[in-house]
Amino acid sequence: MSDFALKQLINGAWVDAANSQTWPLVNPATEAVLMDVPFGSADDAGAAIDAAAAAFPAWSRQTPYQRAEVLLKAAAWVLERAERLAVLTTEESGKPYSESLAEWRSAANYLTWFAEEGKRAYGRTIPARLPNRRITVTHQPMGVIGTITAWNFPVYNVVRSWAAALAAGNTVVGRPSEYTPRSAMLLAQALHESGALPGVVNVINGEPAAMAQVMLDDPRLRKISFTGSTRVGKLLMDGASKTVKRLALELGGNAPVLIFPDVNVEQAARSAVAWKYRNCGQVCVAPQRFYVHSRIAEEFIERVTQLAGGLRLGDGLQQGVEVGPLINAIQRDRVVALVADAVTAGAEVLVGGARPADLPRGYFYAPTVITNVMPDMRLYREEIFGPVLPVIPFSDTEEALQMANDTDYGLTAFVLTNDLNTAVKMSEALQFGMVCVNDWLPATPEAPFGGIKQSGLGRECGQEGLEDYLETKTVLLGGIP
Repeated sequence: MSDFALKQLINGAWVDAANSQTWPLVNPATEAVLMDVPFGSADDAGAAIDAAAAAFPAWSRQTPYQRAEVLLKAAAWVLERAERLAVLTTEESGKPYSESLAEWRSAANYLTWFAEEGKRAYGRTIPARLPNRRITVTHQPMGVIGTITAWNFPVYNVVRSWAAALAAGNTVVGRPSEYTPRSAMLLAQALHESGALPGVVNVINGEPAAMAQVMLDDPRLRKISFTGSTRVGKLLMDGASKTVKRLALELGGNAPVLIFPDVNVEQAARSAVAWKYRNCGQVCVAPQRFYVHSRIAEEFIERVTQLAGGLRLGDGLQQGVEVGPLINAIQRDRVVALVADAVTAGAEVLVGGARPADLPRGYFYAPTVITNVMPDMRLYREEIFGPVLPVIPFSDTEEALQMANDTDYGLTAFVLTNDLNTAVKMSEALQFGMVCVNDWLPATPEAPFGGIKQSGLGRECGQEGLEDYLETKTVLLGGIP
């Protein structure tokens, strides 16, 4: 793997941190140090913004067709090396190899889709009230875009922003999580080797607060796309006011799942387990509060308990492993505390609920099913971000809908039903940015992704995702004979 740079990319050069500091990158499945990666400071962020600002005029003047060629070549670069890239992502994130491979292959889809969508950043002509006047609307690149992304999807969180920003004609400064920086470095290498001009794509790794502050303070950086906690998102909103910087925020989630009695319980249970424990539950759109109709609740609980108990935990590079570790000890200990608090308050753990005894190394937590969960429990109110499946029976649809909406979050909601009227009613009444009916995956390049309430601002992906990386300009021409 020596042909992968695995350093910061600033102005077309692979560099160490300006302060020569490094970060010991740990494999969460083994707690072994994978390598030391550059770990810089505000100086690296400033240098990257300088490079991106200098590269912006030339990149923005290229046609969408020329920029598309770079993105399409990068997609091909990724697909050619996807199996090797997935190994590095699994090593640093802990997720099973099959999930890392799917993430890299989907990255090629995002690069390809935005390569084509960038050619369709259409304007329009508006009929004027006066015969000697013309009004047109055009869309133009914004400038330098900063991205601050989370570790749970170290490829997807990055590529959806970078692909849209670059297709629109912007330049990029990306700061990935220090827990999974190599995935972003690899994506930067794909774009760099595919013809992105020096400074068009920059990736830095280092002190989160210091680097974010540089992004907030520099007026040349016109937008920050952030994936992470609601707490940090609010801090960015405060800081962005200084330069009236645009933000795209994908924050926390607490996704309800409403399961109605007309479904096939076996299928519902299998799909619920597959999607709940994906990436060890560390998914912003992870199904969290399972409201199951009382007519099928007992059967559903029995089945998901059996299925969860049969999942194989371990190092994601080992064949047959279905669930990997949490990203670090902090996340694991938080899940431990959430379950312990719930049990103290009366909840019942049916399976899991502890660190697996046969995996003494690594940040593992057994897939857990828990019942008797009440709305005043932290496990119910907060985003779990771990492998815990709470089941809450319901008998009244309106009450279940009210409970589902009773959260500060509004990212994703899920509905399982075979009744068309129920599907329409729930999809319209659920107060979430995305609603999946008999579906579990709201993320796809061609559809807008984002939440409402305290789950965030703006949209990534889809036509809306491209528009969010463009400035709208109105041109009014008068005095025309």
